[in-house]
Amino acid sequence: MPSAPTAPTAPGSPTAPTAPTAPTAPGAPSALTAPSAPTTPSAPATSSAPGALTAPGVSGTAGVSGEPGAVGVVGAQVVVVGGGPVGLLVACELAGYGVRTVVVEEREGISARPKATTLHARAVQCLVRRGYLAGVAGGSSAPVATRCAFHFAGMPGLAVCAPALEPPPVLKCEQEQLERHFEARARAAGVVVLRGLRVTGVRQGPDGVQVTARGRQGQVTCTARYAVGADGARSTVRGLAAFACRTYPATVSALAGDVRLAQPGALRPGWHRTATGWIVAKDIPDVPGGVRLRTLDCTGAHRGRHLPPTLEELRAEVARITGRDVPMGQARWLSRFSDFSRITLSYRAGRILLAGDAAHVHFPVGGQGLSAGVLDALNLGWKLALAVRGAAAPGLLDTYDLERRPAAQRVIDNTRAQLALMRPDTGLDPLRTLFGELLARGGGGGENGVLASMVSAQDTVLPPRAADPSPWEGRFLANTELTTAQGRTDVIRLLAAGRPLLLLSDGADSADSARWQAQARPWSGLLRVVRTGADSALPGGAVLVRPDGYVGWAAGAGPLTAALGAYFREGGSWEHGQREPDTTTGTTISTGTGTGTGTGADVGVMAGAGAGVGDAVPGGVR
Repeated sequence: MPSAPTAPTAPGSPTAPTAPTAPTAPGAPSALTAPSAPTTPSAPATSSAPGALTAPGVSGTAGVSGEPGAVGVVGAQVVVVGGGPVGLLVACELAGYGVRTVVVEEREGISARPKATTLHARAVQCLVRRGYLAGVAGGSSAPVATRCAFHFAGMPGLAVCAPALEPPPVLKCEQEQLERHFEARARAAGVVVLRGLRVTGVRQGPDGVQVTARGRQGQVTCTARYAVGADGARSTVRGLAAFACRTYPATVSALAGDVRLAQPGALRPGWHRTATGWIVAKDIPDVPGGVRLRTLDCTGAHRGRHLPPTLEELRAEVARITGRDVPMGQARWLSRFSDFSRITLSYRAGRILLAGDAAHVHFPVGGQGLSAGVLDALNLGWKLALAVRGAAAPGLLDTYDLERRPAAQRVIDNTRAQLALMRPDTGLDPLRTLFGELLARGGGGGENGVLASMVSAQDTVLPPRAADPSPWEGRFLANTELTTAQGRTDVIRLLAAGRPLLLLSDGADSADSARWQAQARPWSGLLRVVRTGADSALPGGAVLVRPDGYVGWAAGAGPLTAALGAYFREGGSWEHGQREPDTTTGTTISTGTGTGTGTGADVGVMAGAGAGVGDAVPGGVR
């Protein structure tokens, strides 16, 4: 059980939080008009309006996190609330497409407190296709199929596999490291990150949104065309925007913490079930006696679930479960959590969208939470960018909810199933024995493979957009080597530019190939067409690949024009999207220290070696 921020544990299903300030449908009273970008993308504009105050921890494109800056009103195209890995990744994606983006975060710095540490296969595969894992250990492709040992409901034997030419299927990376990595990329792309600000209001109208936030020294108002709430399990945005939710009440109580044992080795590492609960222990490197502990009490939810835990409470719980006293010294941190689960009934309310824990929370077994949030961000980013730039087909932004909410529900369901197996009820022993035998078969196939694909999200198939879909539509296109006129490449490198791809094999019928190229011509400002050698392993000889790596169309289905029209506006372009005039006044920003004026137009998020073969991509994407 990886540690997780304490989630609210109030029961009730479904629930709808009250909304003190936020009408959620376009056309609501108190309509707002948010500024759009000029033709050339630039950093979010700010003005020091009368009465503007210095907010601690605020920094802009040239600022340094934690330095104060004079901020009053900030204008952008998208405001992201939440500076964790999901919010920062959404901001990276948007800025990479030239969308002016500002991030508002309550914390004044990145927390060093241990949180999630696991990224599963589909999240890793999507991140590597977007160029985000360069320089991250374990983030490069392997020439052969790889397998990682994992667990299901605390039982060993789960074999999570990845095909050849893909990265290893389980990436261990501290959330703190990932946040720093994403924030550096976001700032390089021109994202303004405002820290030390707590959101107090969210309003929307037919043309935009307004987010107000307050720091120790005053208020900041952000206006934008859209807002994304990625502010965690206790999301302020979710509450203010009155998103209705389905909840699953807490039935267990769990503690977590890093402690120093008085007797090193008193708890051996691993997952340990007793008649009274679970202990999960992991040694902390370079700390004598240091152990990261998790305890699970299945007798019921903790009555004081909102009270901070103490070292004495953790010591007593370990003694209760193990049946012996385990002396402990100092604790570096302690946390309380449960199996409370929640999912919003929609990820979108007008111009406000939710991602990550703001949209869904679950019992943190199997390390699936961070991966689910990453996949939210990578599904939403390109769609929202197209919507902002006026290049999205009608209804495209709504597919974010249609595609990601079922995936989150599946995570909630499988974590609840795992918890059911973990309950120390002797009546469950035959079921645990059966699952143990299935896991012992290993090899990544059969029942083991079904469970591994579910936990790693590699079994995800998206609902088709076409009326006459190909069997390939909605499936993830595995990495494959391709021969082009510019040389050898592969799917990963071609997708690093962030554009949808139309891959055409020279092995396809020449008349069909010519027809597909002609059908794609009205979308040439958005689509990259790549001809590949006859030996390329492409479905039917032609495939449309979305920026997130999923197949949008393949030969043998209905017309290519119908598929393209379902995703993109005909005549749309990354460089010349339809935009409204910029109505922001006073477009200057004063920051504390630092240099540099990079923007989304000049610093592409996807830049780097091996970015693919062929043309450079306009509109700030490299």
